[in-house]
Amino acid sequence: VQLQASGGGLVQPGGSLRLSCTASGGTFKVNAMEWHRRAPGKQRELVATITADGNTHYSDSAKGRFTISRDGANATVYLQMNNLKPEDTALYLCSADLIWIDYGTPIKLNGGQGTLVTVSS
Repeated sequence: VQLQASGGGLVQPGGSLRLSCTASGGTFKVNAMEWHRRAPGKQRELVATITADGNTHYSDSAKGRFTISRDGANATVYLQMNNLKPEDTALYLCSADLIWIDYGTPIKLNGGQGTLVTVSS
């Protein structure tokens, strides 16, 4: 089982990107999924969380610009990022708290290789 993130790239300041992250390798029920980022020279930062009932939480830097959403049926989480700034440049990683339905057990997946977002003119 693994998480696969995609959607990163190079974008100009003020631009938008939509990231996605999917858990694969089994059948899952989603409890919560999160987006984190790791910028060069900085600690890993929690960007956004979405819970099983759809509640969302954002870091101060993400509020008003980023929107997290999910497709629970496909164990996928999205991050719509608007009005991107150079300080948003980072490796974006997702994590997931799931119930692995095939085995009836909880499982937490972290990171994978992430997807790189570069905001530059």
